[in-house]
This record gives sequence, structure tokens and C-alpha cells, in this order.
Amino acid sequence: MDKLLHWCKPVLAIALLTVVFSSIIGCKNQPTSSVVETVPYEGDWGIYELDLSTSSVKLLYSTSNEIYTSALRLNEAGDKLVFAQKVEGTSDSDLEIFSMGIDGSNLVRLTNNSFWDLYPVWSPDGSKIAFLSKRDHDLDIYVMGGDGSNAERFYDSGDNDADIDWAGDSIVFTSQFAIWRIREDGTNPTMITDPIGRGEWGKANLPKGDYDPRLSHDGRHIVFERLEDVNQPNGGYNFFTINIDGTGEIRLTDNSYSQGLASWSHSGEKLVYVVAAIDGVGKYDIYMMNSDGTENHNVTPDYFPPGFLCYSPIFSEDDTKIFFIGQWWK
Repeated sequence: MDKLLHWCKPVLAIALLTVVFSSIIGCKNQPTSSVVETVPYEGDWGIYELDLSTSSVKLLYSTSNEIYTSALRLNEAGDKLVFAQKVEGTSDSDLEIFSMGIDGSNLVRLTNNSFWDLYPVWSPDGSKIAFLSKRDHDLDIYVMGGDGSNAERFYDSGDNDADIDWAGDSIVFTSQFAIWRIREDGTNPTMITDPIGRGEWGKANLPKGDYDPRLSHDGRHIVFERLEDVNQPNGGYNFFTINIDGTGEIRLTDNSYSQGLASWSHSGEKLVYVVAAIDGVGKYDIYMMNSDGTENHNVTPDYFPPGFLCYSPIFSEDDTKIFFIGQWWK
């Protein structure tokens, strides 16, 4: 963890893993229905599909290797997922990028090297994948073909670049505790947000700042979380939206939970995200709200067991399901 934080913040979820996991036990609600449903379990890590209308869950992919918890992405065609997981070891350099079909078929390893490759995201047309890689002294943005070919460095700010997303004609990312935008042709890097107290440290494991920008599918709006309360050990975060040109910032929440990694529905009407902790009590639950911050609520089914942790939720193409990463904590 200390090594990761030295390189700033590739993603919120890694920092949120510092929540005391023993506090998770008992945090999930117990089933109230006479019909007993269960979460499929094979390996300790998996990629799952949650049906929002029935609350049923499917296991799409399972592994004993750690899946990177902060970036599960669906292509715009709605038929492929991309993610990163560790292979053949437990060090950062063992993290590689994979793709697979939404039914769990056609698993393909896209990178195979000794570098730290993480946080993959599809280009709008699905022909390319942007990702983070530490092939020099810090994390930079790279782009490769959708089949893993021709990986090249796309952008290096000279500092740590993190938390990337790609929609419309823009790639957004975190750098220097603020949200940045760059054109998809690599031109015109622009700082979009400049939060008060940016970079100030407290008791939290990250400084004040803005993190994890996610673009709406039309590329016009960004949702991100802002670390405002650094007196909480796990950080107090709130969600905001802003236009791609940096205008029209809107606060969505004012609860300062340990929360983040929001993703847009394809309609643009909903946001889904993970709450890792509330008042220091571990949750790792899936929440949903309208894109204006209203109707904010927990959508984690009651039958999910206390030791089953949810990460990086995203909507299916028709917005009726949620794909997410699950971990069985023992």
C-alpha cells in the first residue's frame, strides 16, 4: 500500500482496501424472503452480473488470482469486458490486462510483460484500449489495439497519471489531485477541476483532491469523487459532476462516505458506484442514484453474504444489469 501511494493514486478502490475488513462482518442485511438465494462461489475473485429487476446474480468468470478492483469496463457494443488481474505471482509487475465476452467466454490475455499494466478502458469504437502502465519512473497513459497489439505511450504529464476514462473525443484522467482532459489525438491537455486544498494531507491515506473521473457515454459530462474530509482514516468522499469543458460543477452527495468509482448508465440518467465504508464500518456495497444525485440508495441484494465484497460496478448496454468484481474475503 505504501508503495502504491508513493505513486499517488492509480485508483480509489486500492486506497479503500485499508478499511478494516473485520468491520464488514454483519454489515450486509440478512435475507427476509423465504426463498434462499446464494451467490455463486468458485475462486476467491470473480466477475459477476446482477439483474436489477430480479436481484439474481450470475458468476461470469472466476479465478484464484487477484483482480484489479478499480477498472472493469464494457465496450460500447456491449459484448466485451476488459479488466486487469495478477498472473503467476503477487507483485505489481504480475498485473496484466484481459478481455472476455459478457457471458464469460473467449477470455484473452492482452498484455504479457514485466511491467505494471492496469486500469484498461475501451475507445468509443472498441478498436483500441487505453491503460496505465509503469514502464518508466511513474504511471503513464498507453494505448494498444483491442487485441493487445502495438502498445504505445500516449501521454506523460511528467507526473503520475491515473484513473483514466475515454468517451466522445476525450480521455479524462487524474493528475496532481485534479481532473484533466486530453483530446483523443493527444493534444490540448487541460486541467478541468482545481479543488480547494488540493494536495493537503490529513489522517486519510490520500490528500484532498479529485479522483476517478468517468465520462458519460456521449462524452459531455464527467462524474468524479472529491476527497473533502481527510480527518477520516479512509477519507470522506463526495460525488460531483462537471461538463467536459470545466463548467457547471454540481455536487451530488454531501455524506462523506468512503465511496467512489461511479459509472454512468447508457441513458445518462443513472449512476452506479461502490460504498466501501460508512463511519469506518466496512460495506463494499453497490449503490445507485439519479445523475442529479436524487434517489440515492443501496441496490446490493440482501442475500449477499457479509464477506462478499463488491467493486467497480458498471451498467450493461441496456442498463438492466450491473457487471461488477466480487471478492470473497476470508
